[in-house]
Amino acid sequence: MDKFTSLTGVAAPVDRDNVDTDMIIPKQFLKTIKRTGLREGLFYELRFDADGNPTDFVLDRPAYKDAKILIAGDNFGCGSSREHAPWAILDSGIRCVIAESFADIFYNNCFKNGILPVALPKDQVRALMEQAHNGANATFTIDLENQQVSAPDGSVYAFEIEPFRKHCLLNGLDDVALTLKKADDIGDYERQKAQQAPWMFKDVAG
Repeated sequence: MDKFTSLTGVAAPVDRDNVDTDMIIPKQFLKTIKRTGLREGLFYELRFDADGNPTDFVLDRPAYKDAKILIAGDNFGCGSSREHAPWAILDSGIRCVIAESFADIFYNNCFKNGILPVALPKDQVRALMEQAHNGANATFTIDLENQQVSAPDGSVYAFEIEPFRKHCLLNGLDDVALTLKKADDIGDYERQKAQQAPWMFKDVAG
């Protein structure tokens, strides 16, 4: 996965609490196991009405077409544990979500997919949300190394992140990459085990 060090860009305000994973990516878009092509389903039921007409949702407005950050309310990513939710967010070019709080499973899935979830107090989120309404005229910077969010008005907000997760994002390490870093140790173990219990490594077809 791509490294996350510093990110500067427009932030799209999704001024809602309890945005669940079905709202992020509805069930009809879960038929694929690919991580690409899901941007079309992102917030689909907020972007279109029952007749399929656009609703002028924030991400469809010209000022937010290149948004790299989402700012939302409390309990973002609640609901079912679908990993398609962070996949759809990432496929839309968004690498950071700022909210008052996150559902645990969604929060964990973000890190596994190279997305930085930033939890901040309500008053700070409201201040950022207000500035995000200025669209392309307002850019935010997320500095992971220093754990800071810089707002367009010059305000700087510190955020907390667990050191191991920070290390993985800074170095672009997902679960597979972390395992591969132990490839030599795994190989040594398998060779040692093959000597101790060769019958476990016999070719079944043979």
